[in-house]
Amino acid sequence: MKIILIGASGTIGRRIYETLSSKHEIVRASRKGEDVEVDMTSAESIEKMYKSVADVDAVICAAGPAKFGLFKDLTEEDFYVGLRGKMMGQVNLVRIGQNYINDGGSFALTTGILADEPIAGSTAVTLLNAGLNGFALAAAQELGRGMRVNVVSPSIVEDSIAAYGDAFAGFDAVPMDRVVNAYIRCITGQFTGRVIRVV
Repeated sequence: MKIILIGASGTIGRRIYETLSSKHEIVRASRKGEDVEVDMTSAESIEKMYKSVADVDAVICAAGPAKFGLFKDLTEEDFYVGLRGKMMGQVNLVRIGQNYINDGGSFALTTGILADEPIAGSTAVTLLNAGLNGFALAAAQELGRGMRVNVVSPSIVEDSIAAYGDAFAGFDAVPMDRVVNAYIRCITGQFTGRVIRVV
């Protein structure tokens, strides 16, 4: 399979790349442009990415900017950081990508446990995650040519404990192998419109 992986240099993306690159052709997409450049906040940039990579079978997104912060401190612009990045970035990967990827192709998006289990400071992120989960369920009904869209929604991953562990006190950390396997199921399975919760 030929897979575009957005966020290949991130905590989860790096492990996805390490696991899949031995069996599949992985095109790494990011603002830095490991293989191809893309700015998730720009629909024009996303379309340019698709035009530059031919014959794509799957798209995995393990990236998307969003703003943490206490609700009383969040500004309207703080919400727009994630709305433009994590939410519309992933929506546009599907909306634009449906015109470019191969028949039977698949999209694997990323949300997280905060859609279902909010914590202090997660209001903006919870909004995005829950919205994206709903988007995938609805969009899956309308994608043509056998295309599929699914979401991986992990709890905090073991590799992120040092950075975010205090904020997720009481949450069980998920082994990275289980998270990566959820993305593999999304791109190799035949189901669509599912949110795979890795907890």
